[in-house]
Amino acid sequence: MPKIFISICAVFVMFLAPVYASELVSRYVPDAEKVGEGRLTVMVWDVYDASLYAPKGEWDKDKPFALKLTYLRDLKGKKIADRTIEEIRKQGFDDEVKLADWHAQLIRIFPDVNEDTSLVGIYKDNQETLFLNNNDEIGHIKDPEFSRRFFDIWLSEDTSEPSLRKKLLGMI
Repeated sequence: MPKIFISICAVFVMFLAPVYASELVSRYVPDAEKVGEGRLTVMVWDVYDASLYAPKGEWDKDKPFALKLTYLRDLKGKKIADRTIEEIRKQGFDDEVKLADWHAQLIRIFPDVNEDTSLVGIYKDNQETLFLNNNDEIGHIKDPEFSRRFFDIWLSEDTSEPSLRKKLLGMI
């Protein structure tokens, strides 16, 4: 009987505890806890699950945070880079020289992904973006404007996926 009681209590505590980020994310985002999460589905295809982490689970666009995308299908890194630039354009950014530079950097950074690959973008306190692939550092872009525009894809009021934004920000 005591073993069953202890097991039930342990499961109960797991559901009540906040969800914390990986150790590497926590290095750049102090006290990182999950703010929210959601799934991107395009037409009938599930593309990725997204999770936003911020200090104590409270997102502030000017403080370090991390966005984790866990892919649910195979995609080429170049396609991910292409879509990233397309989404930045959709939000009204039209400096083609910067977009071309960012695109070239993203092509070098983003690997091909398959189901269960997790890519993480970390907005660091110096306003650069660090990228991780399954907790390994894979690159960074030091341009503060890129960092803002990149994370605006998911977190701006102008996002193409407002429902996902609300889920990430814990609004629904």
